[in-house]
Amino acid sequence: MATMPTRVLLFSRTTGYRHASIPAAVRAVSELAAGQGWSVTTTEDATVLTQGLSAGAELVVFLSTSGEVLDTAGREALRAHCEAGGGFAGVHAATTTEYDWPWYGRLVGARFDGHPEIQPAVVEVTDAAHPAVSHLPRRWEWTDEWYNFRDGPGDDVRVLATVDESTYRGGTMGARHPLVWCHERCGGRSFQTALGHGAEHYDQPEFRRHLLGGLAWAARREVARTVDH
Repeated sequence: MATMPTRVLLFSRTTGYRHASIPAAVRAVSELAAGQGWSVTTTEDATVLTQGLSAGAELVVFLSTSGEVLDTAGREALRAHCEAGGGFAGVHAATTTEYDWPWYGRLVGARFDGHPEIQPAVVEVTDAAHPAVSHLPRRWEWTDEWYNFRDGPGDDVRVLATVDESTYRGGTMGARHPLVWCHERCGGRSFQTALGHGAEHYDQPEFRRHLLGGLAWAARREVARTVDH
């Protein structure tokens, strides 16, 4: 009997700041998922999200979401999905979402607290065993929008990469400034990357591999093949 493909819900609704990179990001994540043989539903409709979660999607991706994007039914469906073992992945601005819902803050791992101007810096890989960062050098030069955070992530979160604040201007978190992390404290797997501000990032092979590794981990899937684009 043929097995059902992994079902991915890609959600990019914004009620706050909207990143111009969202169309490029949706295209990239859709291509990465399709390249693994996964089925992908893209939406900015909370009702469609709720229906997909209720129908048993294995992974939900919040892609540069912002502001209050879920109604009560959506919140209930997301929580039930994660508590039943379903995967969650947050990309870039997912930490700017649902500020008045404490459970979502625990799921996403931290809350956005501003950023300096876009500039180059050095990303330090702190857990090279994870598929989201295993392909990267230990010190990786990258240009992005470097988020500062408040309210986490805590000690029960697995930090995969940090940014070296001595290599750029505007960091506020000191020696341990997390950028990429994951955990399983809400039932299912949760992966978050703060990287990915610019549309150009989603065409770069190393960043695509970073996303694919995080998505596959959150969905409890092995990477079947790498999409280098």
